[in-house]
Amino acid sequence: MKKLYIVGLGPGDGEFITPQARKALEDSQVICGYTVYIDLIAESCQGKEILTTPMTKELERCRMALEQAAAGQTTAMVCSGDAGVYGMAGPILELSPEYPQVEIEVVPGITAALSGGAVLGAPLTHDFAIISLSDLLTPWETIEKRLHCASEADFVLCIYNPRSKKRADHLMKACDIVMEHRDENTVCGIVRNIGREGQEHKLMTLRQLRDEPVDMFTTVFIGNSATRALGDKMVTPRGYENKKR
Repeated sequence: MKKLYIVGLGPGDGEFITPQARKALEDSQVICGYTVYIDLIAESCQGKEILTTPMTKELERCRMALEQAAAGQTTAMVCSGDAGVYGMAGPILELSPEYPQVEIEVVPGITAALSGGAVLGAPLTHDFAIISLSDLLTPWETIEKRLHCASEADFVLCIYNPRSKKRADHLMKACDIVMEHRDENTVCGIVRNIGREGQEHKLMTLRQLRDEPVDMFTTVFIGNSATRALGDKMVTPRGYENKKR
């Protein structure tokens, strides 16, 4: 069988890797991935062929994994979080018609919205939107439009890739857009290094978030009009208290 697993590893710590993901790694002869993610699962890689590429070589990495599987090597492509949320499932499936002999299985993982949300409490109990502020693949004008629409619709926002050296002001711009539709005292939260050494989190207002020093390892949560801070927890009510009996 010519098999390629696309495996979501979750935040990276072993306790977040699902049994399904572990079995896929055990069954694989070759493991492909970005170097940082391979390092996180070093114990699971012992005795297997390891193939890595730098961060900006995603398509090359996907093709490399498909070619290994097509050659008869059971292969796993690993991603952080969930393979289908800003992960490698999409590009591999887009390339898959060129490799019809390869059976592809997507193995889900815990994305940062869920693992980070659990650290903060329950910010995503009602409708929410995940938006990445990285404009490497998406034009900034498109990101701005999505921020406007999601903010106006009162979605809780989960922000991925909030800032990098080249995008130092993107979170500031995003907060300014959200504040056009939402009160500056809206409850927000951040989680850094989810599930890894040095994990930290805190709550703040939307106005404070605008100037908060964050990085690419930080996931940002912006509450909706109903989100509350209850002690050190961020909670978005679902509305059960208003349900007709």
